[in-house]
Amino acid sequence: MAFSLKNKDSNSKARVGSLVTKSGTVETPVFMPVCTKAVPKTLTTDNLKEMGFDMVVTNAYHLFLKPGHKAITEYGGLHSFMNWNNSILSDSGGFQVYSLSPTAKISDEGVKFKSFIDGSVNFISPELSIEIQQHLGSDIMMIFDDCPKPDSEYSRILESINRTKDWALRSKKFKKSESMLFGIVQGGIYEDLRKTSLEHMLEIEFDGYAIGGLGLGEGQSRTYEITEQICSMIPEDKPRYSMGIGKPEDIIKSVELGVDVFDCVVPTRNARNGTLYTKNGKINIKNSEFHMSDKLIDEDDANHPCSNYSLGYLRHLYTSKEMTALSLMTMNNLYFYKQLIESIKNSIKDGKFIEFKRAFLERYENETD
Repeated sequence: MAFSLKNKDSNSKARVGSLVTKSGTVETPVFMPVCTKAVPKTLTTDNLKEMGFDMVVTNAYHLFLKPGHKAITEYGGLHSFMNWNNSILSDSGGFQVYSLSPTAKISDEGVKFKSFIDGSVNFISPELSIEIQQHLGSDIMMIFDDCPKPDSEYSRILESINRTKDWALRSKKFKKSESMLFGIVQGGIYEDLRKTSLEHMLEIEFDGYAIGGLGLGEGQSRTYEITEQICSMIPEDKPRYSMGIGKPEDIIKSVELGVDVFDCVVPTRNARNGTLYTKNGKINIKNSEFHMSDKLIDEDDANHPCSNYSLGYLRHLYTSKEMTALSLMTMNNLYFYKQLIESIKNSIKDGKFIEFKRAFLERYENETD
């Protein structure tokens, strides 16, 4: 298991790499569809295979609560459970503990919280988080981290990076599987604390490094500033993962700054809310202009998963509250993301990333506006 660089853009920090896991080789940059509960919402893993995805992200917190990591082990592991032979990255659940359990009580030992499912009291420590992920059989595991809001008081963020360092050490010490383990950089909006947190992770040494706590209200310009700061300090031969960042324009800018791995609920959640991503911008399928429209989402792409369905038909299904609409729209959005990533990689290989970025954003943002 290793990471190596294959191509570097001469006019930016964009790069193409090869991430080898125990389940296969993943070419980066890569976007991982979110399979929080071991499934892409409204789709199947077969749909993801057909679109060519190599890696997905799941969540240890959710799978710990239901059906339970030990039950998944008895099933043969998460790959068998969800019918997915390619790579799996599992989030440790640090963020979800706080976002879904507002009364969670944190200590240096771990986090005590109530299940959002049935109200039962649970406790997750760094060791248990790693145990859960090892039972799942993840290809890439994440350390358990303390993830407060990025604009929390300086003292709270300082506390979080010191606790995350301790938890990172405990996570690495407890790890027994052959899976990769990534460290997570915290530090909120504070440049000095971000730097210190990264130094903590580099000192411990991990297979890759993730930027945590972004996309939580700090603002786009601050997101980019933090991303540039952290990527410039991570060794070139280590993969860089921007957790939860996934708007098309943010992916392109983050690749330019040196990010390799992405995940986000944006394409799937927005599909369920009626938004379609296209090469010419976003479409709100609820708009009356699409009533009985015979236009296709992309008339030039015969491989498009919705190539046989008009916008008028999709609008009819959506306004009729048919579940098929959510499946088709989700497939469209994930297909768009897969094609975007492929175009980014090809432009880097061809030495034309900056030209691609400029042309894509001019077309996409003008139409979206």
